[in-house]
Amino acid sequence: MPEFQFDWVDAFTDRPFGGNGCAVVHGGAHLPEEVACAYVRETSLVECTFTGPSDIADVKVRYFLASREIPFAGHPTIATVAAMRDRGLISGQRITLETAAGIVPVELDGDQIVMQQVAPHFGPCPDLELVAAAINLPEAAILGQPQLVSTGLPFCITVLKDQDSLRAARLNAAAIAPLGEALGADGQDVMEPFLVTLEGFTRIGDTFSRLLMLPPSPPEDPFTGSATGAMAAYLWRHGLMTKPSFIAEQGHLMGRPGQAHVSLVGRPDAPDGIRVGGKGFVLMRGSVDLPEAPLD
Repeated sequence: MPEFQFDWVDAFTDRPFGGNGCAVVHGGAHLPEEVACAYVRETSLVECTFTGPSDIADVKVRYFLASREIPFAGHPTIATVAAMRDRGLISGQRITLETAAGIVPVELDGDQIVMQQVAPHFGPCPDLELVAAAINLPEAAILGQPQLVSTGLPFCITVLKDQDSLRAARLNAAAIAPLGEALGADGQDVMEPFLVTLEGFTRIGDTFSRLLMLPPSPPEDPFTGSATGAMAAYLWRHGLMTKPSFIAEQGHLMGRPGQAHVSLVGRPDAPDGIRVGGKGFVLMRGSVDLPEAPLD
C-alpha cells in the first residue's frame, strides 16, 4: 500500500490548537473519493486536502469532507500552502492552485498566506421563516435578508443582531432540508446558514461568526475561510461594511480562536474578488498508508 507524507496544520492561527485543523496529504490528488472521505472521517476533521501535479497551475488541490468532495474551501487552502512552505515546496512569494472552483492565486506576505477567492455569485434570498427555523431563533434575531453567496462554495449568509443571538443559535436538522430546497440544493448539498455579527469577539475584530454543521461533519466549524469570503461580499454589497478591509473572527466559543484579514477587490456592489489571509501553524508531520483503489 503506497505511503504518503502528510502535514496537520491549524489554519487562521499562529498557535497550536487554534483556528481550524486540516490534514494535507501530499501527492494524493489521484486517490478515489471514497478513500479520501474515509481518511477525513479517520481524522475527525471537517476537511482535508490532497495535492498533485497540475498542467494549468503550480499544484492541483482537491478538497474533501467526511461525506463528499467539494470544489473549494478556505481554511484548507491556507493549510495546504502553509504545509508546502514548511516543506520547502514553494519558491517565491506567489503560488497558484488548481481547484474545482477555478485557479486560486495565493500570495505569501511574511507569515500571512493570502488567497484571492473568485468573484462572488449572489444567489436566492430564502424566506426569513425558513432561516429562523433552521437555527432555532426568532425572526427578530436576524438583521436584513439572508442570501446565498458563493466565492467558490455557497453559503446562506445570515447576519444576527447581537452575540447573544449568535451564542443561542442551534441547528434544527429537520428544518435544514426545506431551506436547502429553497436555495436550490441538488440533493447532496447541505445549506447550514453561516451566522455573523457586526462586532468582533475581541477588540480588534470587526465581525464574529459561527458555522454549525450536521453529521457526519463535526457539530461546529472552528474557522470557515470560504464562508468568510462570501460573508464579506454580502456585507459590502448590502452596505453593512464600509471599510475596504477588516478582521473576521471565528472559533473563540470553541476555544479555537481564529482570525482572518479580509480585503475587497473591485467595487463593493460588484467585487472582482475577495482576498482572505491568515496564518498557518504546522502541528504534526508524518506518513500515512492509503489504498489507491476504492475500498471493498
